[in-house]
Amino acid sequence: MAVVAVFVGIFAWNALGALGGLFVNLLIAFFLALALEPIVVWLVRHGWRRGAAAAVALIGGLVLVVVVLALFGNLFVQQLVQLVENVPQLYADARTMAGERFGVEVPETDELLRQATEAWGGDLASGALLVGTTILGGVFAALTILLVTYYLLAAGPRFRASICRWLTPNRQQEVLRLWEITQVKVADFINTRIVLAAIATVATFAFLAILGTPYSLPLALFTGVVSQFVPTIGTYIGGALPVVVALTSQGVPQALGVLAFVIGYQQVENLWLAPKVSARALEMNAAVSFVVVLAFGAVFGALGAFLALPVAATIQAVANTYVQRHELVQSHMLHDPGETPAPEPDGTNAERTRAAAREVEQRHADGVQ
Repeated sequence: MAVVAVFVGIFAWNALGALGGLFVNLLIAFFLALALEPIVVWLVRHGWRRGAAAAVALIGGLVLVVVVLALFGNLFVQQLVQLVENVPQLYADARTMAGERFGVEVPETDELLRQATEAWGGDLASGALLVGTTILGGVFAALTILLVTYYLLAAGPRFRASICRWLTPNRQQEVLRLWEITQVKVADFINTRIVLAAIATVATFAFLAILGTPYSLPLALFTGVVSQFVPTIGTYIGGALPVVVALTSQGVPQALGVLAFVIGYQQVENLWLAPKVSARALEMNAAVSFVVVLAFGAVFGALGAFLALPVAATIQAVANTYVQRHELVQSHMLHDPGETPAPEPDGTNAERTRAAAREVEQRHADGVQ
């Protein structure tokens, strides 16, 4: 039995490794279904059949993406190609500036390329052979995600019913309440991030265009996406590339202007914009969310870092509903000197679950009205 258990464990481990990509695709489809579920429910409430509503919501989302790509894709591709073509010149300008102003010796372009070829030449050659396979794999993954998303949206209550049939009535109530709370919170969270990323992209593009910084559209899109899906320092990471481009192609005053804009926009977003847009979204501690992104990125790569915040939002929704919290003791270690202690939240799971359920019911009432 011990030998059999070892072989079964080895088989299970290898199977999980082989199915890792499929699990990631299913996770993406699940979160897409959560984000589109409010639209499907709204259509069903207005007389649509569930399958048709799911198809319209999914196709509408794809059409919206295609329209955005059609409006900005040509300009984006042109500027991106120009940026790639001018990378050697940007590197040469940066090398010259570093040597003249700071006395730093940076390798020349030919030397840098030689070192890169020696270090990664074999990897690049083998990677080039896999380009076609990667493209086919990407198309297959996209189709898988779309099909699973549609099936989840079209099934809706039937899918939840198939799960609840395995549970007792009391457990069914808990699972359904938790499902609804998680669905509302995660949908709000994803939609909030998309809205904030769009606003950041538009604002950054407008500023870079007024400043005359080249490649403003791809730089603005990079800043908008990174600023919302890399917490805490995402705005500064996303803003570093526009600052470097402005420094090498325009000069120090323009680079300082871009840096001032990035810092100023971050303050406006944190203090005014984000609280208004995400008033009902699930908020997380900045340090916790940052560590979650790093952890998921280390384990699952770039896609894991992208999905880290929705996954963390789901886990936090579950914890807020089922993990019991207790009253705090009186201690000076729990608040700053002169600070009035904050009122205690409800300490029982049942009270917090009922409160969350009331919030969901109120949102449904608002939707009906």
